[in-house]
Formats: sequence, structure tokens, C-alpha cells
Amino acid sequence: MSTNLRFQVVEEAFKKRALAVDVPHERPSEYFGKYVFTREKMYKYLPKDIYEKLTDVMDNGTKLDRSIADAVAAGMKHWALDMGATHYTHWFQPLTEGTAEKHDAFVEHDGKGGMVENFTGKLLVQQEPDASSFPNGGIRNTFEARGYSAWDPTSPVFIIDDTLCIPTIFIAYTGEALDYKAPLLRALHAVDKAATDVCRLFYDDVKKVRVNLGWEQEYFLVDEGLYSARPDLMLTGRTLMGHESAKNQQMDDHYFGTIPDRVQAFMKDLEIQALELSIPCKTRHNEVAPNQFELAPIFEECNLAVDHNMLLMSLMKKVARKHGFRVLLHEKPFDGINGSGKHNNWSLSTDTGVLLHAPAKSSADTNETLRFVTFIVETLMAVYRHNGLLKASIMSATNAHRLGGNEAPPSIISSFLGKYVSELLDGIEQTSNLKSQISNLQKKFDIPQIPDLIVDNTDRNRTSPFAFTGNRFEFRAPGSSANCASAMIALNSAVAEALISFRRRVDERMAEYALKPEYAEGTGHTAKFHAIVSVLRDDIKTCRPVRFDGNGYSDEWVSEARRRGLDVEKSCPVIYDHYLDDDSIRMFESTKVMTAKELAARNEVKWEMYVKTVQIEARVLGDLAMNHIIPVSTHYQSKLIKNVQGINDIFSSSRSATQKADRLSARNIKLIEEIAERTERIEQLVDELTDARRVANRIASVRERAIAYHDTVCPKMQLIRDEADHLEMIVEDGLWTLPKYRELLFIR
Repeated sequence: MSTNLRFQVVEEAFKKRALAVDVPHERPSEYFGKYVFTREKMYKYLPKDIYEKLTDVMDNGTKLDRSIADAVAAGMKHWALDMGATHYTHWFQPLTEGTAEKHDAFVEHDGKGGMVENFTGKLLVQQEPDASSFPNGGIRNTFEARGYSAWDPTSPVFIIDDTLCIPTIFIAYTGEALDYKAPLLRALHAVDKAATDVCRLFYDDVKKVRVNLGWEQEYFLVDEGLYSARPDLMLTGRTLMGHESAKNQQMDDHYFGTIPDRVQAFMKDLEIQALELSIPCKTRHNEVAPNQFELAPIFEECNLAVDHNMLLMSLMKKVARKHGFRVLLHEKPFDGINGSGKHNNWSLSTDTGVLLHAPAKSSADTNETLRFVTFIVETLMAVYRHNGLLKASIMSATNAHRLGGNEAPPSIISSFLGKYVSELLDGIEQTSNLKSQISNLQKKFDIPQIPDLIVDNTDRNRTSPFAFTGNRFEFRAPGSSANCASAMIALNSAVAEALISFRRRVDERMAEYALKPEYAEGTGHTAKFHAIVSVLRDDIKTCRPVRFDGNGYSDEWVSEARRRGLDVEKSCPVIYDHYLDDDSIRMFESTKVMTAKELAARNEVKWEMYVKTVQIEARVLGDLAMNHIIPVSTHYQSKLIKNVQGINDIFSSSRSATQKADRLSARNIKLIEEIAERTERIEQLVDELTDARRVANRIASVRERAIAYHDTVCPKMQLIRDEADHLEMIVEDGLWTLPKYRELLFIR
């Protein structure tokens, strides 16, 4: 890219204006779900008995009767053709962190020389898309290509362009899960069963517990022309070099600021298309860093929420290009400013309410208090027992750049509860008078014009990776590019295990206390009440190490967390080991979410993905260093040398003139020497980086190879960046060919 071309790209980016968005005349509620086979459309296109059987599968988890598949497929096809669809695909989520689809046309030969639209129950329920080219961690050999996708009826089908998309699981021929959806559905089933059993200690009529998820998607936008002029952005999703801009986020003026016109047009277009696909967009705003924004939906059932997030990320990329942008979902696309996360707001609910919602201050129902405390404490038990696994579930080569910085939660998994809930648990540990512990939920302001505010029973702590925020826990550590399912599989499985253990221990103590006359019915404290409180007290004490209300960014917390027995490891490849801990395998197998074989396979994939990610970055960085940084720097160095020679030629007539020439040349000579030193250092480091990769690539064990990349390759990359960023500040601006941070980070 020539110098002039860089300036042309920047100039064109600043000239762009917002595109007009074709806003529907209807209210959003009227076009919501336009391209989704909703219940209303099911009722219209399916026979009544088929509709009732299908909704029973969706609502109650009953097994899908293959006998109704043909009728359902016929109704879906009729609706899809009416909407202009010509193809269908099984839409699934392989272990690539993205989605996959293979499109087939509805047409078949009619036997008369023509074609007819055809879509059978067999095609709806199951397909064989081929498993050989997807990551499988050794479960399937290349010559064993067979893999199956199977319809998930709990997630509605939808239409993208001309294609009917059918959400599916993806499994190997031998039955192991090769995707995220299959183990997620198993984890949701496990927590449903376990939580329902615990709920029946308090309410006899609870039949089902649902997991709710509300994700908050952070992202960056950059102008497409500037993006195309940065090979590192194009190939890795982040800038591998670049000196920070003099002004970035330090003025805090971007956060919640006025949304730029071009971005507003993009957001409107995105929201319209998302709402048409039943993605319930609710919130949009500027985030802290320049060019950083956030979109958040209304809470949904967890499986559907995960599907919607994966669909939205794909939709964002498509809509952004229409508006001359590129979406950056990398967790740390720019050094020196905030990265992007995807906060996972997690809760449990029944048809009677949210299980993590605190009882009203005026409530006299002891069951309500016990219910609230039980689900809070057992969630904490899950986080305490498996804090290393939860860290592994959100760790990646990309998210590792974000975690632990002052804009993101630390990689040590702890939980913040806030003053009120902490005092409640501490009080229960010491007294059985629960009613006296639920209080101070109202805060009155002595200002006549301001109404009384009902405040959450917790404050906020932005340094906590897993914070209780009123009626839910906010898992803040997942990265912006991640599939939410990874964190949700680990969390829900761990919570299921904790609830199963809680119910078992309560039953054992109930049987023990039932023999004691002081706990008989009518005495005020029944055997059940005393058993529940007794187990809660044990668990409150056990999980206390994971409760932390202080500053998670401090160095003192790292030492304290290590003393408490929490995982403080920072190496991404080593953190993955937690999937293969005895406790993790026992937990996943006991809840029937994943087998040891599946866990081992997934770790192979994670280590391999880590290696490939860092490997690509290292190759791109080496290429930029040798073909951009050094040539541009030495070209500028040559200009400086000519300048010094010219000065000496002009001022060589006398002693005083020579002294003046020396003074004029001194600064240039200093720059010449610095450029020489830094370019020589870069050449040396690139050679060392290449050697480190070669050594690592010869390691047979993928785990050890990943560790070698972390320990030997990544540090060399940082050293090269340091040198390149210094040169960027030295070399004449007109010679620098890569768009700089000051150009990338401010949309006009």
C-alpha cells in the first residue's frame, strides 16, 4: 500500500455518511418473528393434533415422536415456500466457535421429467453433513467421515435469505457430541431435574425449572477501508502492532455518549433484522472505548438465547458490511483500551417465579426465604468446587488478552454478593431466625420530589467475574467472540451437581431428625426445616473462600486467592487441564452431560485451536515486521542520512559553520542510530520467533505444544510489538503505510 493510498483510505472513511435505513411502517411487535416458524405459524400450518404434540415436546421435554415428523416437515415447507425460501439447511454449532450449514434445495425429480418441491420428516429430523473436516479431538478419524445432525425442536426454525435454517445438534456416528448444543441440552436437563427436586422441598407443585440467559454483546466497529488496509485485523481480528492514540478513552466521553449517525443507522438496520428473527433486542449504547458498542436482549430460555447470540454475531457481520463497517468481535482488538466481553446473566425460574429473587420485605413465608438462600448458596457451592473449570470454560487465546486488565474481571473466579446478601448468609450461619435476616431492601431518599427507590439486595462490583445482581448471577468473564454455550455447559452442570448433593444430604438429615421428638410437627422447627438449615450452614462455611467483595484487580487478591485454594493460573493451555480433573470428569459423567472421552476430545480441540491462533498471529506479525516495519523505517533512515550529508556539505566552509552543522545533525544522527538499533533488534526477534515456532511445532503432544507457544512464542511477539510501536512514533507520518490507532478508533 502506497503512502498516498493510506491517506486516501483515511479520507474516504471520514467522508462517509450514514445510509438510509428502510424502517418498517409497523411497530416492532408487529414484525417480530417475521422470519421464524413461531407458534402462531405452527398453529396455522400444522394440523391441530400435530401442533399439540409438537408444542408438548417444546414445553415439557417429551420425546419427539417420529410419526409426526412428516406432517411437521410438510407444514414447515409450506410456510417456507410462502416466504420465498428455496433451500433448507441443518444449522449447527461445531467446535470451531462458529456455526455451520450445508444448503440443499427443496426440489426433487417428479418422475415425469420435471421437478417438485419436497421436504420429508426424515430430512427434517436427521442429516449426515460429514464429520471429517470439523474439529473432533480424535473422536473421528478422517476416513470415518460420518457425522449426524439432528433437529432440536425446542429452538424454532427460521429463514435467512432464501434458506430455511433448522437448529440441530451434531454428533459422531458413535454418538459422542461434536458440538456445543448437545452437551448444553444435557446440562439444562440435568439442572432442571436437580432444581425441581430441590424446589419440592418448598413447593409441591413445581414441575419444571428453566434456565434463563441474558447475554450482553460488546463489539467494535471500524471503517471497512481502514480494516482492509490492516493485514493483522483482516487475518487475526486484532492489531498486532500500533502505538496508542494520544486521545482514546481517558476522557470517558464515549461511554453512553451520543451514538454517531453512521453507527445509529447500522444499529437500526441490525435491530430490525434481528427482531424479524425473534431476537429480542432491548438495549444499545456506546461502550467505554472509542468505536466500542453494546447490544443486549431481553432474557430468554438458555438454549434459545445461545442460538440467538450465535445468529446475531453472524447477522452483525453481514449488516456491518452493508454500512461500510467491519465488526470486530475479538476480545482485545486494540492495545491500551478496553476489550470486549459478553456478560452472561444467568438465572433459574419456575412457572411461579425466579428462584434467585429475594423475598419481599413484608413476606412472612419462611419457605420463600429458605428457597432464596438455598439457590444462592448452592450456586456458590458450584462456583467454589469448580472455579478452575469455570475459568477454563471462558478461556481462549483471544480472551486471555482481556482478562485481568482493568477493564475486565480477573481470571480468578470469585463471587461478589453485596452487603445485604453477605450479611444474610453470615447471619444464617449463626442463627436459625431467618426472618430477621431479610431486611433493608428499601432505601428512602429524604427528597420530596424523588419517589422511594426499591434497591437491589446487592450492589455492583465490576471487578467480580461472577456477581449476584439482584435476581441473577452475572458471569462477566466470557469473551465477546465466544459461544455462550461453553460457559453455560460448565455452570449448569456444576449447579446440577451441587443441587443433587444438597437434596441428598437434606434427605439424609431429615431421616435422622425425624426420630427426634423436638423436631416433630407442631413444634415450630420441623425435621425438614432443621435439615435444610443445617445443610445450608455447612455449605455457607464451605464455599466462603469463593466469596470476595473487594478489588479483584489488586495484587493482594492474587495472593489471598491462592491462600484460599482458588485457581490463580494464568497460562491458557494449562487452565484447560481443569476439564480433565477427576472432579470435573466425575461431575460431567454423574450429570450425564459429557463422558471422559468427550472431555478429552474437546481439550484436544482447545489446545489445537490455541496453537493455530497464536501460530497465525506470529506468522502475520513476522510478515508485517519484515515487509512493512523494517522497509519503511530504513527508508526514513536513508532520508535522515541524506539530510545529515546535505547539512555537512552546506556548512563545511568554516569552523563555526561546522559546529552549527554538528548541532543541526545531532538529532538526526540520534534517530538514525535508534532506527538502526530497533530494526536490528526486530530482525533478531523475528528469527527467534520463527525458531520458537519450529521448535514448538516438533512437539508431538498438542498440550505441550500449546504450552510451548504460550511460554516461548507469545513473549517474542510482545517484544517485536514494543519495538515496532516505538518506530511508529519515530518514522515520518507520511511514510507509515498502516492506518494508525488515531485513524482506526474514531468514526466520523
